[in-house]
Amino acid sequence: MLMNSEGLTGSLIIQSKIVRALLLREILTRYGRHNIGFMWVFVEPMMFTLGVIALWTFLGLHKTALPLVPFTLSGYATVLLWRNTINRCGNAVEPNRALMHHRNVRVIDLFLARNLLEIAGASISFIILLIFFSVIGQIEHVDDVLKMIVAWFLLAWFSLDMALIIGSLSVLNEAVERVWHVLTYLFLPVSGAFFMVDWMPKYAQKLVLWVPTVNCTELLREGIFGSMVHAHYSIRYLSIVNILLMLPGLLLIRYIAARVEGE
Repeated sequence: MLMNSEGLTGSLIIQSKIVRALLLREILTRYGRHNIGFMWVFVEPMMFTLGVIALWTFLGLHKTALPLVPFTLSGYATVLLWRNTINRCGNAVEPNRALMHHRNVRVIDLFLARNLLEIAGASISFIILLIFFSVIGQIEHVDDVLKMIVAWFLLAWFSLDMALIIGSLSVLNEAVERVWHVLTYLFLPVSGAFFMVDWMPKYAQKLVLWVPTVNCTELLREGIFGSMVHAHYSIRYLSIVNILLMLPGLLLIRYIAARVEGE
């Protein structure tokens, strides 16, 4: 039993080193060593978020009693997290097929490296902007940091599950990636980024709460605004959905790995 435990620990250490190496390779391949290099990982999401906040401010699109900056920041940051994480896995395998000749490199390592990079980038971007706007007085206070962490974790978990599913299906048929990119834009209005569930009619509230990202965004905003909002969400529902989505994701990865590594 001790040997099995030591063998498992050793395997996990090896795979973690492989994922780290793949992550560094992905950073260098995508951003290079010029200008600010790897900092684009979080600077790019920050630029998108600041652009949306500036646009909403300039056009006067924000019509609610909630402060514009924290509302927009909490909404668009969640969009960047799930959209970038899922989208980046659509082409994770093909450019890295040569790496499959290395004995310890697995398909799931390619997905994990990209997922971790996108999750880290979106997370760092959100934290920096949250601190920045707090310092300059655009965000007066954060009500419950723990709720925000739980919401972010659950959304990152959901994004990882979907990335495994969409990424694997894209390997089987490249049309999946193209269709998914279109669906992400169609999904934006119901993702929970630009509305609160409590603003909707009762019948619509029940429908929209089936969307996992809506629950995550509601929980995140409750963590920021506290009693200023009446948030609707279910952590139990989110946990069940994430567990159920993980199973087909891992099974698809296993199937893809058998095909790719056997070629």
